[in-house]
Amino acid sequence: MNTWRNASLAVTAVALLALTTACGQEKGTASPNGQAVGNAAPAQQPADSGYGSDGGYGSDVGADTATKEAGQLAVWDSKKLGKVLTDSEGFTLYRFDKDTAEPPASNCESDCAKAWPAVPAENAEAAAGVGASLIGEVTRADGTKQLTVGGWPMYRYAEDAEPGDANGQGVGGTWFAAAPDGKKAAVNADGPSGAQADAAGLSVRKDPELGNIVVDKRGMTVYRFKKDSAWPMKSACTGDCLKKWPVVAPVPKNDVDGVTTKGFVTFDRPDGIQQQSLDCWPVYTFSGDAEPGDTNGQGVGGTWYAVSPDAKLVGAAK
Repeated sequence: MNTWRNASLAVTAVALLALTTACGQEKGTASPNGQAVGNAAPAQQPADSGYGSDGGYGSDVGADTATKEAGQLAVWDSKKLGKVLTDSEGFTLYRFDKDTAEPPASNCESDCAKAWPAVPAENAEAAAGVGASLIGEVTRADGTKQLTVGGWPMYRYAEDAEPGDANGQGVGGTWFAAAPDGKKAAVNADGPSGAQADAAGLSVRKDPELGNIVVDKRGMTVYRFKKDSAWPMKSACTGDCLKKWPVVAPVPKNDVDGVTTKGFVTFDRPDGIQQQSLDCWPVYTFSGDAEPGDTNGQGVGGTWYAVSPDAKLVGAAK
């Protein structure tokens, strides 16, 4: 009898270890209440957050780039963003939703201007195919002249290290690469203005306060609930809670960009809803976020937090 009992316990332990491996280690193949995980890719390490150095453009670009004249503007044809306006050296130019074009006015000063250096108006020339009448200038609070295109003040981004970078796209839900006419590049006809039409199902956005966080295809912030558990996989958000915190629907594993696929499991909830998980943690969006870039769910009740690219809670007390 003892021999049979010991053998039974051994089998149970092996089964438990296999499931734990699926939802806690790198190479799981199954998950409780979930679909097969498969081989997982290593988690991406979050990049440095915040405004970046005052120098502006990384180690390969001089600090004077921040105030360098734009010169002959050009147009970059980006697969993700469409036609994007650049300066003469190929650096992406941006516009700020909190500015105005009629009349032109800049609302980016102080620390904001360190992260988003204003493009000087001096000697700027319209890109080929862009009417010269769209090029103008606005006088900033410090008396300097800033380039405007279609009335919108133009900026560079401090964390664009090389020509062709567009790391400022969508930052804070208010900064967007500029199209040749000064409007936003990549306006998605099926979604909010400034969204990428071909954005991944889950990707990474750099928030000015939270750093790198996960967003869904619409650019909406993705959250985790501290009362949930990853093993066993369980959601404590049910009923009316789901009206405020809708689940993230399942995403194909090949439709993620920069987000861990460790524990990338579809959670079959007891209520019949299928939910995506990251590292076996169920993930959600927040009904109080009205548009891409909003993070109104951050810290709610001390239990809801944005998710890092490696599926950790962002900003939660340890």
